[in-house]
Formats: sequence, C-alpha cells, structure tokens
Amino acid sequence: MAKLVDDSVSAGAKVLLGGKQGQSKNFYQPTILTGVTNTMPIVVNEIFGLVSPIITFDNEDEVVVMANATEFGLAAYFYARDIGRIWRVAEGLEYGMLGINEGLISNAAAPFGGVKQSGNSREGSKYGLDYYLEIKYLCMGGLDK
Repeated sequence: MAKLVDDSVSAGAKVLLGGKQGQSKNFYQPTILTGVTNTMPIVVNEIFGLVSPIITFDNEDEVVVMANATEFGLAAYFYARDIGRIWRVAEGLEYGMLGINEGLISNAAAPFGGVKQSGNSREGSKYGLDYYLEIKYLCMGGLDK
C-alpha cells in the first residue's frame, strides 16, 4: 500500500487522510487520495487495502467507461437512488460482484469471484461447485433392443 500511495502522490495525487505506515509493518492507515487520475499506480493495480482514490467524473457514461478501463474485475461499489440508473450502471460495469448502496457484499449464499484478471470462476453458493465439475451430457437411444 505504501509504495502504491507514494508512487501515486509522486504522480500528482494528494493525501486527504492517512497515507502512513502504522507502528507495525503489517498495518497501513486507511487512506483517502484526491486528484487521482486513471493512470496512477493506485488505480491500475488491484489493491486489497483501505485506500480510496477519489476520481471525479462528469456523467454516468464516463464513469462506467473509467471503471471498466482496468484489467481487473473482482468487485465494484456505487451509490444511487434512481432505480433506472442502478440497472444501467450495474449492467455496464464489468465486475464479478457489485455492491449497490452497500459496502459489505460477502455472503455465504452469494457467489464470490471476479472477471478479467480477477478470476473466471465463483466460490460459495451453489455456483461454487461448478468450477470443480465437468458436466457431460449423455443422450442414449436403442436401449430397448
């Protein structure tokens, strides 16, 4: 996290909150970055830490294009009230899981997994077994002879 944040700050991002290593090397402060662009390291890498890069946009179509301009696609989150917008954005985003007005999306009953370089299968739920199965269709005739 520290290297991605430091490299993004060197490229022009600004730390609004956090941005420092904790007392332990295993802890990095929750961080908010502003002035972030789509080419900064914090955006082009799949991160698994508490860093929120803030990127401005002008309209719904632009933000969907920006969100999909990554080789990763595990999870995406967005907030909206308009049900039409929710469906349009949800259908347009290329991610395996979406949190809509919700930040905690993991659930044992829901399939967990991504698309693109974030994986092509699911674990959890009834769909999690599909990855381990090889389904074969058999059509037999003439058994009565």
